[in-house]
Amino acid sequence: MRVFVTGATGFIGSAVVKDLIAAGHQVLGLCRSNDKAAALAAAGAEVYHGSIDDADSLKKGVAQADGVIHLAFKHDFSTFVANCEDDRRVIKALGAALAGSDRPLIVTSGTGLANTVPGQPAEEDNAIVGCDVHPRAATEETAVSVAADGVNVSVVRLPQVHDPVKQGLITPLIGMYREKGVCAYMGDGHNRWPSAYVLDVARLYRLAIEKAEPNAKYHAVAEEGVSIRAIAEALGRRLKLPVKSITPEEAPTYFGWLARFAGHDVPASSAQTRKKLGWEPTGPGLIADLEALQISAT
Repeated sequence: MRVFVTGATGFIGSAVVKDLIAAGHQVLGLCRSNDKAAALAAAGAEVYHGSIDDADSLKKGVAQADGVIHLAFKHDFSTFVANCEDDRRVIKALGAALAGSDRPLIVTSGTGLANTVPGQPAEEDNAIVGCDVHPRAATEETAVSVAADGVNVSVVRLPQVHDPVKQGLITPLIGMYREKGVCAYMGDGHNRWPSAYVLDVARLYRLAIEKAEPNAKYHAVAEEGVSIRAIAEALGRRLKLPVKSITPEEAPTYFGWLARFAGHDVPASSAQTRKKLGWEPTGPGLIADLEALQISAT
């Protein structure tokens, strides 16, 4: 299969590219930066110069592929709502190019969208929250829309994806901890975030596009929920910083834009995903990767 991958040079995308190629697939990787093109080519992919902001370039990329994995997303959380609406436009453009064919489109959202039963792990077939609750619901709303237009679309929902270098929302949290000199959590810190090792996540994307099941929902979850307190304590040990609880009232000042996520209890299950795809994660857990955290000088 020849797969068009957006976000091909990103943290997850670069792992997906390598996994696809190792499994015998060809990859056309979207790349807007000349600086990153060499690494993409070295991984064995064909570099396709373009941008998610250019609908015509997206459509031309789709025309050269047997399927699409859409991973690109603007991770500036100061403009999170606008970024989610941009994702809606990208999926519409990809969908328009795929409509009426059996070529699969995999789009990316988050497991938190399916946390609709308080205290219970999100499941793949749960109803999802709307954009008024979580802006990233725009992705899945658009997936439903393009499916109605005859697109074979499925969704991979991500948890905190990690290795010893990056760990999803925990990466900016580490920066806050270092700046403030203390590793904080809210209340008792028992609220949970799901997680998965990046190479396990890459393999799941490959299995999903190989299966090409229309309207499927997959959870790339290895650990259903790691408590925020355990995360703070692991980082306290690694960064040699004190750990403390703060009140919900203190959270906005301490966490800034992360305050909207820091107190959420959002465990997630991947039982249905494992059964459908035969996916079994084998990589290290989140705390193990935090204990092995590669710390920069700044």
